[in-house]
Amino acid sequence: MKVVLIVIAALVTLGLAAVGVVAAQKGTLSSPPASPAMERVARAANPAQTKAAPPTPVASPVRDTDALASTTVQLAPPAPAAPASIMAAPSPPPAPAAPQRAAENTARPTLAAATATDHAGASAPAANIGVCDKPGGMGLARIVEIDTTGGPGFGFEHFKQYDFLRAGEVVLTFDDGPWPENTPAVLRALSDNCLKATFFEIGQHAMWHPEIAKQVAAAGNTIGTHTWSHKDLSKSPYAGDVEQAKQEIEMGISAVHSAVAGPISPFFRFPALQHPPELLSYLAERSIASFSTDLDSFDFKMRKPQQVIESVMHKLQKQGKGIILMHDFQHATAEAMPELIHQLRAGGYKVVHVVPRAPVTTVPKYDEMLMQQDKLSVNNTRPSDSVVRTIGEYIGGAPPPGAAQR
Repeated sequence: MKVVLIVIAALVTLGLAAVGVVAAQKGTLSSPPASPAMERVARAANPAQTKAAPPTPVASPVRDTDALASTTVQLAPPAPAAPASIMAAPSPPPAPAAPQRAAENTARPTLAAATATDHAGASAPAANIGVCDKPGGMGLARIVEIDTTGGPGFGFEHFKQYDFLRAGEVVLTFDDGPWPENTPAVLRALSDNCLKATFFEIGQHAMWHPEIAKQVAAAGNTIGTHTWSHKDLSKSPYAGDVEQAKQEIEMGISAVHSAVAGPISPFFRFPALQHPPELLSYLAERSIASFSTDLDSFDFKMRKPQQVIESVMHKLQKQGKGIILMHDFQHATAEAMPELIHQLRAGGYKVVHVVPRAPVTTVPKYDEMLMQQDKLSVNNTRPSDSVVRTIGEYIGGAPPPGAAQR
């Protein structure tokens, strides 16, 4: 009997076990996830099967915002959930930029202020210069404005203070004009390359050829002065008579101003580059700048264009930059200009145009003297070719009678 009871109990135990297996299988398919306690039991029973792979990341347009929120949670206690509109709001604006950035965003200085900055050694802002529209034209690199208050001096041959040119830059200057054929030829070469220069004109020459002086001005060049009659003011009688020397300077200013019939620059160059101290002081009182040179071509000693070109380029290669002194009075210089400009461009040099902050004012006393000089002519404003013209000329054949005796 006892054996029978044992067999029955075993059969019941086996049946209950089978029912538990079936129930467990159904729970796997339809029941909610196990509780944490059950999971700990399962991991303890079979740790190898419960190790899960990390979830695959999913791209999100708000990834940076999510990262910022995560950082915030780590640094502060959890906050109540915010409405979706607040969570989607953009991040706060960045902190104010560093002082260097603020300085970069300030308004750019005027051209006059930029010139002062240049003298201090900093780079100036680019001037508003258009692209040269002439085929193969060189074009200007910079325009520099000069404040002539107090009569500053330029050109390292005599004045060492103001070095406004950068490496490879040149200023083209011409003395002793205006003069027929030569000055117009220089103007053509400049125009063909969209360049400007500074012309230091002699008063008498400007009065003789006002139509050419006007052409120089109309082309946008800077016009300074070079005395009334090109006298060396360091020699007698001017060396011993300051008033006579002042008259030579002021008559030149009045004459060029009259010939141009418009404003001219308070730029002056002494003949022979001789600078008597008392006259420099006078120019300072008049706020007229004195121009010497960095590079004297000595073209007045030359008769061939190639000599002028070689003189300028050889000296420029040594110095690297500078104010170049030439003469539009000289025919060889006028002929040399197209090729000289070509070689300047080929050598990587750049042309700078200098302009004044304000024009020069003439002195009434010397304006009156100029009128007295011109009192015999009641009409001195017409171009020469409209007053005098050739109506007959000998052409070809044997020389005219008396030609050998001339």
